[in-house]
Amino acid sequence: MAVKRSLGYKVLLFLAVSALLLFTLFPFVQILSTSLKHQVDWGNPSLIPTVVNFEAYKELLGLTSQEVELPETIKIMLQNPAISEEQRAAIIEKFKSNADIFPFGRYTLNTFLLSMATALISTALATFAAYSLARLDYRGRSIFSNTVMFVYMVGGVLLMVPLYQMAVGIGLAGHITGTLVSLLLIYVVQTLPVAIYMLGNYFRTIPKSLEEAAMIDGYSRIEAIFTIIIPLSRPMLLTVMFYCFVIAWNEYLFASVFLKQYHDFHTLPLALQTLFSSKNAIWDRIMAASMLTLLPVLIAFTLANRYIASGGTAGGVKE
Repeated sequence: MAVKRSLGYKVLLFLAVSALLLFTLFPFVQILSTSLKHQVDWGNPSLIPTVVNFEAYKELLGLTSQEVELPETIKIMLQNPAISEEQRAAIIEKFKSNADIFPFGRYTLNTFLLSMATALISTALATFAAYSLARLDYRGRSIFSNTVMFVYMVGGVLLMVPLYQMAVGIGLAGHITGTLVSLLLIYVVQTLPVAIYMLGNYFRTIPKSLEEAAMIDGYSRIEAIFTIIIPLSRPMLLTVMFYCFVIAWNEYLFASVFLKQYHDFHTLPLALQTLFSSKNAIWDRIMAASMLTLLPVLIAFTLANRYIASGGTAGGVKE
């Protein structure tokens, strides 16, 4: 009877996990399918394209010719004798190149630099803050430890307006450099609490005797951090860094407010929304851009996956 119950439990668990995976992965499969379809195939409900089309990916990655053929409606309009040569030249100039339809490389670079800076700064600051919570004894430590997640729990919508008003009030939002600095500070504030929480719990698993032995040998506390704590915490540090990177990479709300007027400095989430509502909104192009935007997140998760498991146990040596 116990064997039958165990088998039934495994079957139900397998079905539940399969249903969850299907529900989770279906939108991504649909995005990939649409990105590979021709326009005439968009009405096809099948997930398998009739003919695989990579033109949208080539266009976004700059692998196609920049010169494009004028649409038939534009050719007919140019035959109108009422149009002057200057007007005709302006119309041709507007439609002859597709280089600026969606500068994916520029938006990717903007997002990567902002996300990587956020990940590095948050991880560096969280390392010392988490160490102080895990090792040092000072007044107010418990209060700070219990409330460190409060900022992370507050919704971004509530903070957006006052933070933007603060940036305008001190003059940072008046130019692109100040705007980027403001956005970077907001991203750091958003990711720092959870980074401190994760690293603080991990540092507590590292035996204090290792630091005490280093200090007996003449190391200062700072030297012990760099010699003992950081090398033992490398898996968790990388996990936290990837986590902060992904949060900044996917952030849309604050970028839509701070970077709205600076089109050349848009991040990918903001650029995708702009593309969706523009005249260049073609489904295969939108879906291809979405897949390329997801790719760094998948790579980051793949690289961090092996560190997540080891980061939960490495360093937890029993004294």
